[in-house]
Amino acid sequence: MKLNYRVVVFTLAIIFGLIFSAPSLFNLKEGKKVNLGLDLQGGLHMLLGVKTEEATISKIRSIAASIKYYTNKNDILIDSLSFDDQSISFVLLDSDDEAQMREHFAKTEGLTVVINEEIFSLSLTPEEVIKTEEEAITQAIETIRNRLDQFGLTEPVVARQGAEKILVQLAGIKTQEEEQRARELISRAAKLEFMAVDEQRAARVSVMSEEDAAEFNDVILADAENPEKKYLIKEIPILDGSMLTDAHVGFDQNNRPIINFSLNAEGAEIFGDFTGKNVGNRLAIVLDGKVYSAPNINERIGGGSGQISGDYTVMEAQDLAIALRSGALLAPVYMMEKRSVGPSLGADSIRASLIALVGGFILVIVFMIVYYRAAGVIANIALIANLLIILAVMSLFGATLTLPGMAGIVLTVGMAVDANVIISERIRELIYEGKSMHKAIEDGYSNAMRAILDANITTLIAAVVLYAYGTGAIKGFAVTISIGILASMLTAILGTHGIYQILESRIQKSKNNRFWFGIKD
Repeated sequence: MKLNYRVVVFTLAIIFGLIFSAPSLFNLKEGKKVNLGLDLQGGLHMLLGVKTEEATISKIRSIAASIKYYTNKNDILIDSLSFDDQSISFVLLDSDDEAQMREHFAKTEGLTVVINEEIFSLSLTPEEVIKTEEEAITQAIETIRNRLDQFGLTEPVVARQGAEKILVQLAGIKTQEEEQRARELISRAAKLEFMAVDEQRAARVSVMSEEDAAEFNDVILADAENPEKKYLIKEIPILDGSMLTDAHVGFDQNNRPIINFSLNAEGAEIFGDFTGKNVGNRLAIVLDGKVYSAPNINERIGGGSGQISGDYTVMEAQDLAIALRSGALLAPVYMMEKRSVGPSLGADSIRASLIALVGGFILVIVFMIVYYRAAGVIANIALIANLLIILAVMSLFGATLTLPGMAGIVLTVGMAVDANVIISERIRELIYEGKSMHKAIEDGYSNAMRAILDANITTLIAAVVLYAYGTGAIKGFAVTISIGILASMLTAILGTHGIYQILESRIQKSKNNRFWFGIKD
């Protein structure tokens, strides 16, 4: 009996499988485990709608802010800058600047500019409106997925459904508090804006209506902590959260949680220019339409960093930082449908899947032993090792196991044993032809290799495509199939070949082909 590298690798693979699959198999407290998907452990199923028309309004608002900054920076005099849901208008006071303004607007795609006696009217083209609304849905999906990943949920499902709907499935949400926190994180617009307080009229805010404020291109916003307190804010923001590069939780001198944020180079420049020209005035930090703070500007603030303070807990501050880091939603989302999936459904699914897996596994083992005798036992050892490796790899990477994923494991059992069936048949054919045992084993593996590789590689390609373009459960199926194929290449080809090489002399001496390969005399 001679040890070879194939058996060493195979033994190490089995040890790896036993060690890393043990926490999941025996539900140990320590060690990484396979995460169960929504269909197996229960959780939250939501269908969200997207108010795409708000994305267009947001874009108009952003263009208006950029016009204000550009004209101030280049000393271009304008008046009556205002906007509504569909257009922006302003008066250019010096006609000599018209060519420069035309050139500036030409750089913005999808913008229609109409000039009538120094009055500029800007609006988005119909094509740009459609594009903006489409981008709002795509961005909402990516933003929500980003937030949930940072929230700590394992493989949340966030996918488009229909024209303007988003499907969200969150496994492991069990309590009302967890559900509420996840819903708030998903639906939060996280729209951060830096806006100037209208100091000239601020004292009259308590007696002004929204209509009165609109006459001066202002808006009235409430304080985040005290809704009774109002601020008169200039409608066009200085800059917004799109220029944010980072946000994380910190603590002030009283050990209360705050949000420290940083701006990109453009945002830092705009922030510095504004604070430099408005020393003595107030700058309102507005989040989702509420004023979190409105500090006085004592000096020019450079560096592009600041903080948001408010009356919130550490957990609320963490969720707010996540929302800011992942980006504001271009368009608000709203709940269309919500279902809580109970764990009883998962228990039934697990039970049924385990019956299918164990039942199929036992039948395969029995068939291989009855038909191939000792060769069948060797194939079964490889099959058990294959299952252990699949579970170990999924545990190691914290993969999520769904019901289709369990179906993938069942399918992998058949595919793994199929390789050994092909190899055993090739060896039997060569023995029938009178080849020596060494020649039969080596040529048997060589002849079977092409068919095995063809089958496994084509299946692996299909699994990769499923993972790339599929969502949720389809990805789970693709993951288990891919791991199973790679594991079977190690166990069914490399491992069993090494075992045959060790037993080769014993098989040759016994001359009992019926015992070793089930060959009838």
